[in-house]
Amino acid sequence: MPAEVSRRQRSIMGFLREHGSVQVDVLSAHLQVTPQTIRRDLNKLYKLALVQRVHGGAVIKDSVENLGYGARKILMAAEKSEIARITAGIIPDNSSMYINIGTTTERVAEFLVDHSDMLVITNNINVASTLWPSHGVEVMIAGGTVRQSDGGIVGSSTEEFINKFKLDYAVIGCSAIDDTGEFYDYDLREVHVTQSMIRHARSVIMATDSTKLERSASVIVGNLADIDTLVIDDGISDRFVEFCHQNDVQVIITNTVKR
Repeated sequence: MPAEVSRRQRSIMGFLREHGSVQVDVLSAHLQVTPQTIRRDLNKLYKLALVQRVHGGAVIKDSVENLGYGARKILMAAEKSEIARITAGIIPDNSSMYINIGTTTERVAEFLVDHSDMLVITNNINVASTLWPSHGVEVMIAGGTVRQSDGGIVGSSTEEFINKFKLDYAVIGCSAIDDTGEFYDYDLREVHVTQSMIRHARSVIMATDSTKLERSASVIVGNLADIDTLVIDDGISDRFVEFCHQNDVQVIITNTVKR
């Protein structure tokens, strides 16, 4: 970490590594300094490219690796829950779907437990653990290498398994989206599996939060032309909504559909 970072700013970075994001008021109370002091600290860390500013606080700056699984579960938790609820509501009974790796897609699974006559194929151990007790959902889990970091299953055998099916839906997440509409992840093995899900689904739903529009990752998964529906929170800009519409992507923002 740069020498010009103060002890308090190092404490802020430690908090961010643990939680993934931080709000000014929370840090102010935690460190017992004024909100103005915290804002100055965050602005300095932003200028040093250590954090990314978001409304009311900051998230840790991306590197070649993703945030830790625990931090990702906490980050935008309320928004992810609402995104997941709406996404699950799109999926009718008597249908089949893929669900890929991600903390938002895991939340989607939680809202699918009361569905009936559904087939779910996933490469996410956490999704399978959520759904297997449900009497109305048949769960198939792809084989491959289990990532110790988050329970994701990746590898060539995972991709080969996905390629054996043609399903109604794919519910996918991503780590970053740029202003050209390309979306990204960090692990090339994971990307190959997600690309297979996209190719073998009749309809593709991306469930992701708006911080992904402020982040970067290294491996291209696809672009908006691969997506039919984007479910996202209200942090998305009107300009990007219009860009989605130009690419024939339906945009659903929490409880509101922008037309």
